[in-house]
Amino acid sequence: MKLALKVHDGDNIAILFCEGTEPGEIIEVVDKAGEKQQITAVSSIPYGHKIAVCPISKGATISKYGESIGVADTDIAVGEHVHVHNLKSTRGRGDL
Repeated sequence: MKLALKVHDGDNIAILFCEGTEPGEIIEVVDKAGEKQQITAVSSIPYGHKIAVCPISKGATISKYGESIGVADTDIAVGEHVHVHNLKSTRGRGDL
């Protein structure tokens, strides 16, 4: 079983801690309380990258480690890779 960690209760993503996944693989997401959730990867996800643990609507805030890291550029499904192709960063921008 592949492993991902959800660090903060408010996070809608988890961090993948395995050598990557392919679509259809099962990932066990563990939170800080030890609660486990199994989700199916719907896309390839490299080691250390983010996976959606709940549906994220276009324009919704994406939270990692309890902090906003940006907004969704498109609807993101559970098990989808969350990265620059579907995440617009709001950190360090002077235009927002």
